[in-house]
Amino acid sequence: MDYRLLLKNVEKTLEAIEGGEDVLATIVRVGEAIVRNFRNELGILGGRLYMRRENQYVLERGFGRSRRVPSGITVSADYGPIRRAEEDGLALADLDDPSVDRELEKRLGVSRFAAVSFGEERYLLSFDVHPRAREEDLLLALGIIRTVVDSKVRTERLEGLMQDARRIQQSILPRAVPQVGDFELYGLSLPAEAVGGDFYDFLPLGDLSFGAAIADASGHGLLAALLVRDIYVGLRMGIGSDFKIARTIERLNRILNKSRLTTKFVSLFYGEFETNGDVVYVNAGHPSPLHLHAASGTFSELESTGMVLGPAPDAVYSRRAIHMEPGDLVLLYTDGVLEAHDSKGREFGALRLKRLLVQARRESAREVVQRVVNAVRSWSHGAPAEDDMTAVAIRRAAQRAGDNPRQSGEHPRVRPEMVPDGTRQPSG
Repeated sequence: MDYRLLLKNVEKTLEAIEGGEDVLATIVRVGEAIVRNFRNELGILGGRLYMRRENQYVLERGFGRSRRVPSGITVSADYGPIRRAEEDGLALADLDDPSVDRELEKRLGVSRFAAVSFGEERYLLSFDVHPRAREEDLLLALGIIRTVVDSKVRTERLEGLMQDARRIQQSILPRAVPQVGDFELYGLSLPAEAVGGDFYDFLPLGDLSFGAAIADASGHGLLAALLVRDIYVGLRMGIGSDFKIARTIERLNRILNKSRLTTKFVSLFYGEFETNGDVVYVNAGHPSPLHLHAASGTFSELESTGMVLGPAPDAVYSRRAIHMEPGDLVLLYTDGVLEAHDSKGREFGALRLKRLLVQARRESAREVVQRVVNAVRSWSHGAPAEDDMTAVAIRRAAQRAGDNPRQSGEHPRVRPEMVPDGTRQPSG
């Protein structure tokens, strides 16, 4: 055997990996290339592609000089040569092998064959091999090809999962902002990886109120993204069913506690904002949103009213109330904002964030969020983000000269306090 020629043909075959549009197309192209490039050197005459469905492999198609048989033929995953291919990556067998089903192989027109397993035992290529082909040369060539193709298939499968997760994540971000009273809203979420564990949402609750949520799943990446999808669905179902907000959060907590995902700790803030400025919220271990009072330039923090979701199934969550005067600003954010580091390892921190908000207190909600994001990026000197970063600004328009608070339905400011849980407070 001319091993230089053998490896050259291996390289030519591997070029087919780049041509497939998806996993299945990649494997078909590789199978056809193996038959084309190794017919003379290794006596590979034809082949068939099988896909695993539960405990059997289903024939999808044949190529090369393999006998034309109807697609849909099934072979048990417990079939001896297949089991060896799954265990070792590839297997070589002929009709003298006691584990071979002679009737099956004769039906397929095969006397000797090589079975190659790909993609976590999801695909199987079976090649018709000439009886005099050298076993060591055949296993060498197919082994190299199988290793590279299997890596490609796994990568493409992972990329497919990530694309699905990105689509899921994009689908749960709000596409429209509620237009309620004199409130202005804007949010932005920037994952550290292709997908992340941050999430925010705006929930229309009628003409007089809206809900705003922000959450951060532990870690980031695919599992965290799937977890916040469950938060999105559970929160919307609970609020849409007019459940009490604290009870809704407690139900979410119990669901997450039973989750089998390795990442299952989530911090969550949810608040309901009314046109008269009243706000009722639950904070499940999330970084305290900042309430900037326009009149005094001081801050209040919307502190935690319970622990993060997930660890304890019986955790209890309380509600708190605040009041937003005209011109007030509330910023919701995840810890990716505060914990961003500069080149010296210093965190951006709450103090810098508060100074920035004071400077931006008369700007629009969109401008506030963009200012926060730009400041954090500048602080990090363009280094890759260490964590997902999300910011949501909720601003109440400043009162114009001549407006009468009583005529517009405004209430005196309510000091932050614990309030008993109940249905949503009426606006009057």
